[in-house]
Amino acid sequence: MPIAPTSATAKRFQPSAVEPDENDKRLHRRFHVPLAGRFMRANKEEFACKVTDISVGGIALTVDEQVAATIEPGEKVIAYIEQIGGIEGPVLRTWRDGFAFKLNATQHKREKLAAQITWLLNESDLKGAAARQHDRIRITNRDSSLTLSEGNFAPCLLLDVSVSGASIACKVRPEIGDQVWLARLRARVVRHHSEGVGIQFMEILDQETMQAYFG
Repeated sequence: MPIAPTSATAKRFQPSAVEPDENDKRLHRRFHVPLAGRFMRANKEEFACKVTDISVGGIALTVDEQVAATIEPGEKVIAYIEQIGGIEGPVLRTWRDGFAFKLNATQHKREKLAAQITWLLNESDLKGAAARQHDRIRITNRDSSLTLSEGNFAPCLLLDVSVSGASIACKVRPEIGDQVWLARLRARVVRHHSEGVGIQFMEILDQETMQAYFG
């Protein structure tokens, strides 16, 4: 049974007076994406968390109640969320088992986050559609290289490939939404997995091109 807050703590779990402005509320729709992560407080302490909801303007996290009870509005936090990466900003409000903070991010970062959220919301449908439409093929040339958006090269190993995308084993983890090159094929990162990343080619490949690159 939930424990009711005492008179001394009741105020502590009410929404803070520090709220997002009305423009932020109208512009940034929040989405429920139940991802795990960790966050670091201003004092460098780290704790586990889970996303309650997220938008390009802010994020709400569920955390341990004892941790939530010590967080104050205005405190700057940094969170690392699986499949999204690092985000940071000041705490806006708190409640019994969580808090919300505003994202401090450039327009480019917000656009990438929007792409990540879109992918996460549609991941199951997209993966299912890809599996139905584009058969994966056996690969003989498994060694390849990935060129990141910054121009850096990273060796990789092809796990499987179709005319629309590929699954790659690699040590680097470009963010979802990042543009990359697999050999000379332009693609976009659409998911992370235990061994590396999944990418979607910018153009559907024909069989001749498939054989030339992967046959």
